[in-house]
Amino acid sequence: MFVRKKKNASGSQSVQVIQKSGGKYKVVKTIGCAMARHEIERLEQFGREEIERLSGKQLKFFGYESDEIIEQAFSLLGNSSIRTGGPELIFGKIYDYIGFNVIKEELFRHLVIARLAFPLSKLKTVDYLHRYQGKDIEIDTVYRFLDKLSGKLKPQVEQIAFAHTLQVLEGKVSVVFYDLTTLYFETSDEDDLRKIGFSKDGKHQCPQIYLGLLVGLGGYAIGYDIFEGNIYEGYTLIPFLEEMSCKFNLNKPVVIADSGLLSNRNIKALESAGYEYILGARIKNESEGIKEKILATEFSDGMTVSMEKSANTRLIVNYSVFRAKKDAYNRKRGLARLEKQIKSGKLTKSSINNRGYNKYLKLSGKITVEIDYEKYDNDRRWDGIKGYLTNTKLSDKEVMENYKNLWQIEKAFRISKTDLRIRPIYHRIRNRIEAHICIAFSAYCILKELERVLYKEKSDISLKRARELTQNMYQITYTLPESKQTKSKLLSMDEEQAELYRIVYKNF
Repeated sequence: MFVRKKKNASGSQSVQVIQKSGGKYKVVKTIGCAMARHEIERLEQFGREEIERLSGKQLKFFGYESDEIIEQAFSLLGNSSIRTGGPELIFGKIYDYIGFNVIKEELFRHLVIARLAFPLSKLKTVDYLHRYQGKDIEIDTVYRFLDKLSGKLKPQVEQIAFAHTLQVLEGKVSVVFYDLTTLYFETSDEDDLRKIGFSKDGKHQCPQIYLGLLVGLGGYAIGYDIFEGNIYEGYTLIPFLEEMSCKFNLNKPVVIADSGLLSNRNIKALESAGYEYILGARIKNESEGIKEKILATEFSDGMTVSMEKSANTRLIVNYSVFRAKKDAYNRKRGLARLEKQIKSGKLTKSSINNRGYNKYLKLSGKITVEIDYEKYDNDRRWDGIKGYLTNTKLSDKEVMENYKNLWQIEKAFRISKTDLRIRPIYHRIRNRIEAHICIAFSAYCILKELERVLYKEKSDISLKRARELTQNMYQITYTLPESKQTKSKLLSMDEEQAELYRIVYKNF
């Protein structure tokens, strides 16, 4: 097999892997086509690697001492000769492309890429860097670096991330999405930042902080901030928006947020500051007149009605059969869970609150907790109904379509919590907590960019699978006996790894 370049009518050149069999030439695989010289050379390299993979090429030694030479060569190799090169090869390439390489802190690079490849505690990260990357870094060095990282690098990291987001969104950020999540700590100690509050992770006994995140369309990062764990989330919106607008010179984009940030105070502040907004509405908390109008409407699947709330705002209400089935299923499942807890005697007076389906509980007599089935039945009337509050001039359909993109920020939190394991947080000092979030934020930007090119190239490789593939991309380091020159060579990749490599190096 060999690599062939073929000129196309368009002026580009196709790079192909060719095999000669029976006097005929057969195209085994077309690697790609390009016009620029450096792109063609890169495709040729991919072609040579593909030949090695397809042929199962192995080192061949000639002469009667071949076995002896092979044995001698491998006897000189040890565990330290083999490294995991994939994370730096893939994530390091994207790290440079986004622009994080302007940060002249090598340790920051190592910590971000380690967070992507093996998201572990800082102590285990040091062990990983030593065992798999050959980097000897003391844990105290890491902690000292974290102490100085937050104040020094956070503004620079955010500027790099925003500049990249602006490039992806073709220079315009007209819509932004804001939300908060909680990050808990495996400790019982509170301080000025770590406070016990309502936990979205269900860790109500653990101190926590709030992480606020602002993203553009597609979930591309703009900026973030952290808040005390017991703050009311509605109080974070306006200060955060003003900070981000000042920092990035945002020209009053449309603000989209869920119903947790819906309050008269926030709405008045948004309008006073000149922002347009789309907020998830709490239709059950509307005035009796509006609720009666909604419930009196005979909805059909996909039907939308719009109601004026003031001279500037309107309430949009949409009905979905699919949503109705989902609401009914979730309500029924919540009721079954409450009934099971009632039967086991686990529910007490302290369980009476408005969290989730606990709203169906009531006190009977002096100490008996029971289920309010009438309230449960009344809630059935709201199945499938979703509300949106806005002061924009967008059509009802455009408002709902924009709001639907809010799932991107929910996905961002899910990636951070599962793929990057941003929590639980084991740090205690504020500087280190902020540095930990900064590293995770940078890692998220890299994952989003990888996700973008995988989608662009129509690859079946998921983000999770891509991370797994990098963990088994090995390189071998050896020293030539005569010249004493040390070299490294990437070992042959399997088909999936080669695809991931081609996509990354084609786009970056």
